[in-house]
Amino acid sequence: MHIRSTPRSWTRAACQGALFASALLVAGHAMAQKPHQGVLDAATQQKDETLKLLERMVNVDSGSTNTEGLAKVREMVADELRKLDARIESFPAEPHPGTNLVATLTGQGKKKILILAHIDTVFKNGTAAAKPFYIKDGRAYGPGVMDNKGGVVAGLQALKILQKIGFKDYGQITFLIDTNEETGSVGTSALIERVAKQHDVALNLEPGRPADGLVVERKGSATALVEVKGLASHAGVAPEAGRNAAMEVAHQVLQLSKVADAAKKTTVNFTVLTANGPTNVIPASASAKGDVRAATPEELDRVEKDLTRISQNKLIPETEVRVRLVRGLPPMPRSPASDKLVRMAEGIYGEIGKKLTIESSGGAADASLVAGVGVPVLDGFGIVGGGIHTPEEYAEVESVVPRLYLLSRMLMDLSAN
Repeated sequence: MHIRSTPRSWTRAACQGALFASALLVAGHAMAQKPHQGVLDAATQQKDETLKLLERMVNVDSGSTNTEGLAKVREMVADELRKLDARIESFPAEPHPGTNLVATLTGQGKKKILILAHIDTVFKNGTAAAKPFYIKDGRAYGPGVMDNKGGVVAGLQALKILQKIGFKDYGQITFLIDTNEETGSVGTSALIERVAKQHDVALNLEPGRPADGLVVERKGSATALVEVKGLASHAGVAPEAGRNAAMEVAHQVLQLSKVADAAKKTTVNFTVLTANGPTNVIPASASAKGDVRAATPEELDRVEKDLTRISQNKLIPETEVRVRLVRGLPPMPRSPASDKLVRMAEGIYGEIGKKLTIESSGGAADASLVAGVGVPVLDGFGIVGGGIHTPEEYAEVESVVPRLYLLSRMLMDLSAN
């Protein structure tokens, strides 16, 4: 092969060009890492306001069945959204108590972005009075402080930041407030799915993970229901005449638990067993409920088939065994679309020198409903915290500003991409 020689001047020029291009890339990278000062300043200025609003919400009990408390918190949210000139619509969460809220902000761009959060908590009435909001050693405590009132407040403050800096390049931002997420969004699932279909992308404001993470993948949830009918008899005089439903349901729980598959991250945990009656009577009925989690719809299908098949193996003859799998929230699988959102979030967090962890979760959430209708979604944009669903639930105070920055900038970049 003949190779033509290259003049030294060309070589020098090529080298200089390559160096110049490299310099541009480095400079471009440096520019990409530079924070948006307007957003950062606004987030910093709104830190105290964020904590005060969070305190107000946390100090109102809003368990999933507390209609009065849910209404109070919902009105707090609505008041904040009215200040942003949002269009607010209400939707009853029937058959669940409470009313869901959908607020819409209209911009000058094209992208339609959905953000979601829930105002119900797992805590009983009286919890807020017994243990109201307080801050100690850099952590804010109180019922629902991170799950999910921290997420609700983060969403409201991010929208205020966009208003403050005059950003309206989105086509539409919709904020959906769910009143019954902790009980499976029974009264909100259809609303979430319908609204999600009208949007290009979604961000769920569940808590930021303790390691400062986002959630890219969630398991789907289901409940395994086992019902056994036996035959009553005297436990001392004629136990052989009965058909012990309690023993049969115990047998079923033990064998059906083996449907779990550690390799596929599928869990089956029976948590409720019932067989009421006097101690001297062989029980004629018994039941069990199990929590089932799986990473894919296909795996839930497999679990359902195996539960039915295995339950035919009975310990007590002539008992009747019925097994059902009641589906809850669907899985939220990782996808190329969610990975693209991850890269965007990592770049934004890098602007302020922060690093995200990217995690999977066994907990189900409303993001799963969004993923189920084919809309790209990323989860965990609330304030970082821990101790979820316990009396020691907390939110990290120093995560407020970074998380407001992250969410605000995500809304901005999603509007442009």
